[in-house]
Formats: sequence, structure tokens, C-alpha cells
Amino acid sequence: MASSTNSISSAVQTTADAVQNPIAAAHESLTWLKTHRPELIDAVTVLIVGLAAAIWLGRIARRAMTRHNLEPPINALLVRLLRVGILGLSMTIALDNLGFKFTALIAGAGVVGVGVGFGMQTMVGNMVAGLTLIFTKPFRLGEYVEVLSVRGVVTNINLMSTTLLRGDLSRVIIPNQKIIGDVLHNFGTSRQFELTIGVGYQSDLKKAQALALELTLANARVLREPAPGVSIGGLADSAVTIKVNAWVKLADFGPAQSEIYQAIVERFREQQIDIPFPQREIRVLNPAPTSGAETSWR
Repeated sequence: MASSTNSISSAVQTTADAVQNPIAAAHESLTWLKTHRPELIDAVTVLIVGLAAAIWLGRIARRAMTRHNLEPPINALLVRLLRVGILGLSMTIALDNLGFKFTALIAGAGVVGVGVGFGMQTMVGNMVAGLTLIFTKPFRLGEYVEVLSVRGVVTNINLMSTTLLRGDLSRVIIPNQKIIGDVLHNFGTSRQFELTIGVGYQSDLKKAQALALELTLANARVLREPAPGVSIGGLADSAVTIKVNAWVKLADFGPAQSEIYQAIVERFREQQIDIPFPQREIRVLNPAPTSGAETSWR
């Protein structure tokens, strides 16, 4: 431990001397480069080979895991760990060729790591939460979820954060630590919508419901399982409310509702089923007698 401390102190002293006398430091650097040229070439070669090997082996590993239907977040994590491991090994060999003492380097990293660790608690928490999400799989890519009052399609899961794509095409990036421990609503890869149609009180309700169900089933975007449903939703002031519930894929959520609404309105007009608008009937009881003058209401 004492030798490690002396090495660190020596490195600090050398840096201080270089700052005070840059010309001498530059001369010493050129001398070192000339003396260690073969070792430097070997170190650069090792780094280039290591980088190429990391990229190549990462691609091979990604293809192999894709063939075995491994989850994309786990696939990406394992490929990243493989590449970091190869690059770390290459760096170690390169530094060893240049004569670096790893005992002093590790001791210095330990001293620095204590201080850095306190400032990286949130980052470490996000990484642990990310690993939890990746391996427990409470949701997958392409599923529609609601978390922290935010709804969207999961487009990316990594160690630090999860990305949701909202209906307005904006992206919400949520730190993984916020997701763990919060209530998560996973809608999956389909969504249920509810349409509300009002018909007049004099209309044939059974006929209106049958037509609404027929038009809903006729839409190609509507899923057959779970089956759509039609029911009386309530009695409003001017109309009887009919509700239509159906399930569609995420991309069809908006278009399917618009298409079914249009089809229902057109068919109800053909079948003379009244779709009333809000109105009020005012009755005047015991009106005051007039003197023959015409009374107008505005």
C-alpha cells in the first residue's frame, strides 16, 4: 500500500512539474516517445484489434441471440457487456505493454471511486432498476403502458431509462428508478375503445343496437377476440345513449373509432333512426293576457 501511495504521489509531482515547466515536459515527452516507440506501436495495434474484435463479436452475438428469440433489452445488454469486456481486456494489455503499474492504478481508482460513488447514487439506482425491468419483464417493447400518469408505447428499455412514444409522437424518457415501486398499468399490444351514440326516445333500440354491432364487426381493424359489445349506456336529457366497446391494435386505435362513427351515422340516416341534438322544450303556463299586440320571443 505504501508503494502504491508513493507511485501516486510521484505521478502527482510529475504533473505539477509539467505545469510549471511545459518546455521541459514536452522535451521529456518526445524523449519518451522515441524510447518507447515499439511499445507504443504495439499498444495502438492491440487497441485497434480489440476495437475491431469487439464490434465483430458483438454483431455475431446479437445475431445468435436474435435467432434464439431473446428479448431485445437482454440482447442489447449482453452485447454491450461483451464489447466492454473485450475493450477492457485490450486496454489492459495495451497499458501493460507501455509499462503501467496496475497496482498503483487500482489504488488510485479506489480513492477516486469513494468520492465519485456518493455522486453516482442515482445513476447506480437507475442501473439496478434497469436490470430489474430487463429480467423481470413487467412490460416489453411495443406494449402500451401507463406509469407515473404517462401513457405511451414502449420503444426502448436500457439500463438508465425507459422511453415511451405518446399519441402525439412525442417521446417521454422516464428514469428506471421512478418506475420501480410505482403502479404500472400494462395494456399490452391492443387497446379497448368506447363509442357513445345517442338515439331518440322514439327509436327502435334493438334495431339501433343491432346495426351498431353489425357495423363494428364489419370494420377490418376491430379484433374478433375479445368480441365487441353493444349496450344501453344511459338515459340522457334528449337521447338514449348506446355504447359500443371493441378492441383494436395500438396503431388502429384512432382510425377505427373515426371509421365506425362515420359508418353508424350514415346507416342510421338510411334507416331513419333519429340522432337527436340537445334541445329544451319550454311550456308557458297561464300566460298573461295581452292587449292584442303581437308578442315576440327573442
